[in-house]
Amino acid sequence: MATLTFRNTTEFDFGAIQHLAGTLKQHGIMRPLLCTDKGLVDVGVIDTIRGVIPNDIATTIFDGTPENPTQSAIEAAASLYTENDCDGVLAVGGGSSIDLAKGVALRVTHEGDFMQYTAGIGGRDAIGEVAPLVAIPTTAGTGSEVSTGSVVIMDNGEKLIFASDNLVPRTAICDPELTLGLPARLTAATGMDAVTHCIEAVLSPAVNPPAEAVGLDGLRRSLGDGALKAAVADGSDRDARWNMMMASTEGALAFTKGLGTVHSMSHACGALPYLQLHHGTLNAIFLPTLLRFNADAPGVQEKYTRIREAMRVPESTDLADYIEQLNADIGLPANLAEMGVTTDDFPFLVEHAAKDVCNFSNSKPVTPEDFPVLYEQAMS
Repeated sequence: MATLTFRNTTEFDFGAIQHLAGTLKQHGIMRPLLCTDKGLVDVGVIDTIRGVIPNDIATTIFDGTPENPTQSAIEAAASLYTENDCDGVLAVGGGSSIDLAKGVALRVTHEGDFMQYTAGIGGRDAIGEVAPLVAIPTTAGTGSEVSTGSVVIMDNGEKLIFASDNLVPRTAICDPELTLGLPARLTAATGMDAVTHCIEAVLSPAVNPPAEAVGLDGLRRSLGDGALKAAVADGSDRDARWNMMMASTEGALAFTKGLGTVHSMSHACGALPYLQLHHGTLNAIFLPTLLRFNADAPGVQEKYTRIREAMRVPESTDLADYIEQLNADIGLPANLAEMGVTTDDFPFLVEHAAKDVCNFSNSKPVTPEDFPVLYEQAMS
């Protein structure tokens, strides 16, 4: 069993969920609101979690997490929290469930307009201590169990970020056993989310060598040592599942130094209400586009060299071409058009992406005039 102590305490290994009861009691959580989605209820994962929670802990379940967490879902879950006199939050699921749970922990402890706490208008400083939160990821992608952020579609239709050290779950329980049943397509999409986090963190111009080293190790595990392809090809490969969950956690630890415009463009697409697009899949599509765009930024070629070394590919490898082929190999869409995005969506996407906070830590500046070109490149 590995215990990681960075932003929080992370219990990491097969069987880690056996620590859950003690962890909840350690944080004084005796009446948790368990935030998850109906899919995990239907396949029995929540039964597995409830099986390790003793009878003296009274659990209330909210299973209404949507594909992309929304302010309205957070408000509904927060009402359930209050009605049942809950004293903490337990997140079980992928990034959507964990991000929603962070929103609940914030909502039940902070009054007023929820918008005031978003990062784009300085909300980080307004976020104080939130309800105690424990997170159990069931996918290997977002790393939300160790990150400061939560991405939410607000009532005004914008997909915005909440960010604060207070939103980091007090304890994360990472049990790769919970990922063994993931379908190949979801394994691929969440895996590319982790890969994108590692790459964008390395490329961020912020100076943070320890975080960069963590991101490069995540790339070595996921791509250099072949864990992503192995997990997609054989979902029961325990070694691949362990390493992909570690790469996911490392990706989120690395992006403490920032992300980039891949995420800005993905957040915009994720806010399209009629499509409900998967974030990791969007990242996979946009990553080659931004690798090409960023190539002439100061110092980026040296970082591309380190990325190639971590991925164990020749120095002559074109990273954008490599990612495009990887997406094809693991069964992901080749472009935005395959996901249902049209040029009619561009005005909304450009406006949204241009003000997304991730855009401000990209390798080089991206102007509002650049975005239509970048979106057009990702369409085909």
